[in-house]
This record gives sequence, structure tokens and C-alpha cells, in this order.
Amino acid sequence: MSNVLDQINAAHREISTYPVATGEGRSLLLRRTYDASADDVWDACTDPKRISRWLAPVTGDLQLGGAFQIEGRANGEILHCDKPRLLKVTWEYGQGSVTEVEIRLSKDSKGGTVFELRHASPAEIVDELVRTQGPAGAVANGAGWDLVLLGLDGFLQGEDLDTARWKDTPQMREFTIRSYHAWGAASQAAWGISADDIATVVEYAVQQFAPGSSRGSNS
Repeated sequence: MSNVLDQINAAHREISTYPVATGEGRSLLLRRTYDASADDVWDACTDPKRISRWLAPVTGDLQLGGAFQIEGRANGEILHCDKPRLLKVTWEYGQGSVTEVEIRLSKDSKGGTVFELRHASPAEIVDELVRTQGPAGAVANGAGWDLVLLGLDGFLQGEDLDTARWKDTPQMREFTIRSYHAWGAASQAAWGISADDIATVVEYAVQQFAPGSSRGSNS
């Protein structure tokens, strides 16, 4: 695995308002560049045999309008598919939690691929999460997507990252905590929270969700 700090710094993160099918929404955005062609990145994100090697087994009718299931994560419907530029799906991980995930690919100036992932949720879902957990819930959710992008990076470099075995290692804890801090900064910008309050939010996320904590799980 590449240096943890390098992996964290490779991505741009932001939280913002964003329209969804039901109206106003909130989104987590991750953007980074991979040293691979757009076709290769697209294939890694859409070929079920390849997806299972860096994310989880996926089943279903994998075409426009079809339904899919990602083992242990989410299920949904394929809303838009424009190879190799745009993939948009619903992302459902519990009753009443229909959200949307969008992946956009574009070439960068050095021949690699700019990968952009946006996870948009109806405003009421995010606002309730923030009301009950503070921004810590959004911080933990963003860190979950950081781990997904880490797995994709390793796969594109020829390393199958077994996150199940890696989850209890010191490297995983360090990666997660650094991710929480990065998403804490994004949360501060989105909600206008003071630096002291964000530090409290991040510490809460570490205690509740990071590997080795009382709950020790990630979204």
C-alpha cells in the first residue's frame, strides 16, 4: 500500500448542497487522479469480476435500468451509463435511505484519469444525521468512501487490497483517523463550524467508528 499520508492528500473533498431526484440534497464529493486510462478505470468499476477484487461481489442485471446488489454494502438501480465518462446509480443501504452515487471520469493532462465520486442524499437524511450525531456521521461516511478509493487505487496498480484482513491493522487506523481529519475540514467549510467544535467532532468519530474504538466500524 502507498504511504497513508500520500493517499489522503491525493484526494480533494467537499460537502455541499446538490439536487437529487426528490429535491434538495447534500453531497459528499471525492476527486482524485489515477495513473490509468479512463477505459481501464471504467472497466474496474463496471466489470463484476474486477469489482469483486477491490470492493465486494456484485450481482444483478448490470445494464441501464437494471438492479444490482453489492454484497455487504448496498443495492440500487442503474440510472445512467455513458461509457467511459459517467455512471449514476441509486445507492440504498437500509429502508428509507435511497441515495445516489455518481462517478465521472475524464482525462488529465498527463494521460491519467480524473476520478470524481459524488454521494448525494436527500437533505432530510443528512440533516437528521447531523442533528443526531453532529457532522461525525458525515465524517465517518466520507472516510468509508476514502477506503473505497484506496482499494481501487491498489487494484489499478496490481495490488488486490483485502480490506477485511487490513481493517484491524495500525495502517488502517492511521488511514481512517487522517481521513476523519480531512473530512472534518470539509465539514467545517460546509457548515461553518468552529475549529474547536470540528476537533470535538473528529475525536467523537475516532472514538465511535475508527478501528480499535468501542464500535470499531466504518460506513
